[in-house]
Amino acid sequence: MPVEYQTEAILLAVRNWGDADRMVTLFSREYGKITAIAYGARRSKSKLGGCLQPFSHLDLSLSFAKLKRGLDSVKQCEIMTSFRELREDLTLLAYGNFLAELVSELWPEREKDFNAFYILLHAYHLLLVRNPRITTLAAAWQLLSLAGFQPSFDRCLYCEKDLIFPAFIDVRAGGVVCPHCDHYQLPEITRQVRDLIGNLIRLDWNNPGNFSINGKVLNQAESILCSFLRFQLDKDLNSLKFIQQINAM
Repeated sequence: MPVEYQTEAILLAVRNWGDADRMVTLFSREYGKITAIAYGARRSKSKLGGCLQPFSHLDLSLSFAKLKRGLDSVKQCEIMTSFRELREDLTLLAYGNFLAELVSELWPEREKDFNAFYILLHAYHLLLVRNPRITTLAAAWQLLSLAGFQPSFDRCLYCEKDLIFPAFIDVRAGGVVCPHCDHYQLPEITRQVRDLIGNLIRLDWNNPGNFSINGKVLNQAESILCSFLRFQLDKDLNSLKFIQQINAM
């Protein structure tokens, strides 16, 4: 007998499956990442098709068979927030895709993490009203930290003394090296960049405040993030390439 359950989730990705179905990747509040099939969702009379759009915040009913291995199936869904604007603006679409792909890569199937769900949901809301580049960078640094990959920015990796700036970032070792220790060919990180990353990691999504960021400092914080992601995931995210293409237009 199939077992049904309810969950609140954000739709990370959707693709066609078979002749009339859709496969969806969800990040749920209660159960973490879920891959499921929405049978018949591509048929014109299906009530599921209109709900299953990327970034949508949904209330879902799903089911699974206790005695069979396979994907869960979507039975019903109700839109809580559609985030339609994220899909209709090319820049917002690029940043929204990046956050969705990042969550999908950092969290394995069925690993519950309410804080990750909270960050993603609030970031999608903030993307609509604030600078999408800064919003995405804050969410990405927080998600990376939450997944256990936050680099150490307080002390030198080698001598363990308080940092002297300018210092040097070592993505492989997961931290920063002072100028007195071996830093051959390591990229430089300034105090301003270190402080920006720290402020983004501590950003309160309920009260983000107003602040301005120097363009050069922002570029360096992004570059360090991308380097850490490339090392930890052992690949480049497709959504990052999309963002680069949009920025080059």
